[in-house]
Amino acid sequence: MIKLIAIDLDGTLLNSQKKISIANKQAIKEARQKGIHVIVCTGRPIKGVKDILVELDLVSEHDYVITFNGGLIQISATEEVLSAKGHTQEDVLEIYEECTRVGLPINPIDVDYVYTSSYPSHNPSLYDTIAAKSLVFSNQDWHTFLSTHLFNKVVSCCPEHILDERMALFSDTFKERFNLLKSRPILLEILPKEVDKSYGLKEICRILKIAPQEVMAIGDEENDLAMIAFAGYGVAMGNATTKVKSTAKYITCTNDEDGVAHAIRQYAL
Repeated sequence: MIKLIAIDLDGTLLNSQKKISIANKQAIKEARQKGIHVIVCTGRPIKGVKDILVELDLVSEHDYVITFNGGLIQISATEEVLSAKGHTQEDVLEIYEECTRVGLPINPIDVDYVYTSSYPSHNPSLYDTIAAKSLVFSNQDWHTFLSTHLFNKVVSCCPEHILDERMALFSDTFKERFNLLKSRPILLEILPKEVDKSYGLKEICRILKIAPQEVMAIGDEENDLAMIAFAGYGVAMGNATTKVKSTAKYITCTNDEDGVAHAIRQYAL
């Protein structure tokens, strides 16, 4: 029996117009009425999903949200942190040096701000064009932070062909040191090596005492692979990448065809 449903946002719960369909809302409501935990699992910070949590009524003291691709678990209502793993300032400096070497811009992100930096002159960051409007950008020099400051992730956002070309230039040491995930064709997310969505999902399962076989995870992109592989019911959207579809146990409809609702009704209700 499914006791927890973890749902990605972009390309999964949200349709092409970045909206949640009535069918998806109703299926989620019925799952919750059945006692199933429904948890948004996203690369965004909680500030970037607050409106979605409110729209889905996932804002009680018994609702949880997994953000930063598994690096942070919070209680939705209070934003109390239950689990957190991120980068140190030293990590961010190392990421900055390597990305600068290959010509990629970066934006370090913590729970409060997205930080700008000196970008390559020929390749500025595009992150402000795709980030949720609720995120706040700061030009505060992140080199000046205390060594203990927690940065939840670092992103590099630029045209797809440039991003792919420059990622191929990363050193083997760098690729072994960090977890590099593309959550969109133009967006690279750089996380601590052990952090991915399955890391966050394992943590919330530990907290709630839920077994992997009692979990459904629904997603569409590379950063969803780990949680889909972890869950007993790993579901790929009809619009998912080939790799995600080959990893998933089940395939549902696309995000423009109420794929989340179809999966919930078929396997959880």
